[in-house]
Parts: sequence; C-alpha cells; structure tokens
Amino acid sequence: MLVVWPTPEEMIRSMRTRVFVTLFFAAILIVSAAPGRAPKRKIACKTAENATSCYRTHGRLAAYNGTPTMRLWKIGTKRIMAIHSGPGFKVGDDHENLDPEMPENLERALKPFQNVVFADFEICPLEPEVAGTMQRVCIESAKKIFAEN
Repeated sequence: MLVVWPTPEEMIRSMRTRVFVTLFFAAILIVSAAPGRAPKRKIACKTAENATSCYRTHGRLAAYNGTPTMRLWKIGTKRIMAIHSGPGFKVGDDHENLDPEMPENLERALKPFQNVVFADFEICPLEPEVAGTMQRVCIESAKKIFAEN
C-alpha cells in the first residue's frame, strides 16, 4: 500500500481553509449572541417639546390598585407620580392606565404586584406639578436597577 503525503503547499492551504472556516463560524456566533438594538417605543417619552423638562431622580416604581396602576415614588419626598407611556397618551385609556410603555430593562425587572423596582430614573413630566395631585410623567430611562420582592 502506497501512502501519499500532501505537499507543504497543500498542507498550508488546508490549514488556512480550516482557520478561515473556524473564524467565520466564531464571528457568526458572536454576532448572533450580541444584544440587538432595543425596539423603538410606540409612544416616545422624550420629545423635542418636553426634553428640557426631563430630569433624573431616585425612586421606587411599583404597581398599585387604582388608576393609574404604575406609580413612581420619589424617594425622600411625599411625591407619587402617575406613569404613562408618553405625551401621546389618552386619559382614560385602560391599556395606558394598566400597562404603560417603559424602557425594556425596566420592563424585564418589574413584575407588577410581585416586586418593586428601585432605580435612578430619567423622567419627563407630561403636565405641570400641582400640590396634592399625582403628576403624570413618563420614564425615558432607568439605571442602577434593583428589584425587591
């Protein structure tokens, strides 16, 4: 039986092909595992009209019985704010009152009526603040999220 060994050029070509194929599949795995872009919100919270009034605050987000369901307590104050999707919300819309649109990382952390979420929120007021009433706001973003049961 005659054994034919490949030439050095053929061995190098074969190794290059293997390396290329391995790197190609590694790149595909990395790209597929990378987090995608966050889906665009249906109702934008921060708009050109309200961007200057948006601010950061530390608070606790939770679900409450009543309307609206989602409310944010500004820690260190007696202030409770009503959470809505954004400037285009419709007062009295049941879906808006029960399940307002929020940032994706917040949606993942919050389990309504099961936990509360503490975070640094960027909120945008949807109406002027009036003493004794819940101010309507939307949540643009949340950082340093901590969920507590």
